[in-house]
Amino acid sequence: MAESVQTSNIAKLDIFRPGRSPGAEAWSRLIKNKAAVVGMILIVLFMFISIFAPLFSPHDPLHIFKGSGFLPPPWYESALKDGDPRFFLGTDSIGRDVLSRLIYGSRVSMVVGLVPTVIILLFGTVIGMLSGYIGGHLDNLLMRITDVVYAFPDLLFFIIVTVALRDKPIGQLMNGLFLLFTALAIINWTGVARLVRGQVLSLKQKEFVEAARCIGVKDIRIMFRHILPNSLGPLIVSAAITVPNLIIAEAILGYFGLGLRPANQLEGNYFITSWGSLMLDGQPAINSQPFILLAPSICIAIVVLAFTFLGDGLRDALDPRMRGTQ
Repeated sequence: MAESVQTSNIAKLDIFRPGRSPGAEAWSRLIKNKAAVVGMILIVLFMFISIFAPLFSPHDPLHIFKGSGFLPPPWYESALKDGDPRFFLGTDSIGRDVLSRLIYGSRVSMVVGLVPTVIILLFGTVIGMLSGYIGGHLDNLLMRITDVVYAFPDLLFFIIVTVALRDKPIGQLMNGLFLLFTALAIINWTGVARLVRGQVLSLKQKEFVEAARCIGVKDIRIMFRHILPNSLGPLIVSAAITVPNLIIAEAILGYFGLGLRPANQLEGNYFITSWGSLMLDGQPAINSQPFILLAPSICIAIVVLAFTFLGDGLRDALDPRMRGTQ
């Protein structure tokens, strides 16, 4: 009898216990995904290294060690006699430390992945929100513009913009990084706009939106205080997937020689080189010093996989159908 009463009391306590918020539930599901956790750790590690690059860099990335060109890593099997212990990954063609340049190159790849993504999300969200909520002729106009931009080959657009404006004042800002931001953001907002428009079309007829209209809430407040918060899940997943695509695009442009402009001084210059530019430098030396090409390629692959794992984990964690399954 006492046991039944105790069980009944516990059941009552469970009934009146406040439930966790959707954010807490999503975070709980996310940290249970081992691949997503590993991805987050790697992303934080690379961001930490890129921010504090001077602390981790063993040498000045622009310093030329005379007579030390194309030195292989000292631990490389075929270079045990020729390697220099000062250069863990060897040197490039003119004697610059590959490891130091690799560390400074992480700055460009991480910034190129994150900053244009923020611009893409802001612009695409506004276009999609206006198109889906207002509808009518504005919806047709905005979606036709979106279709035209979406149909244009993105890599070809990057190359045209970079070649045309590389020597202009806008192409010299931040060693060409500002132009790269602009080119990447202009062409990649269409997917976000379509995604947000679909979310708005499915939400604007819901009861909570109708209730807000009935009490006289303005449309702009309904869009950004009621509809947008309920669309954040797909947007967060889209951002996590967009970042690796932008990192790969920057690497391709850098490999074509259309990425960051060469830097000639370290002081006051935050962006020295990029992983794509390092791959371009290492391509002619694939036989004599393969790590000039291999090191940035491996770093790009790791960062892209980390963001992909995180994106998959966020998709599962923010999916309402996953609630109660874990």
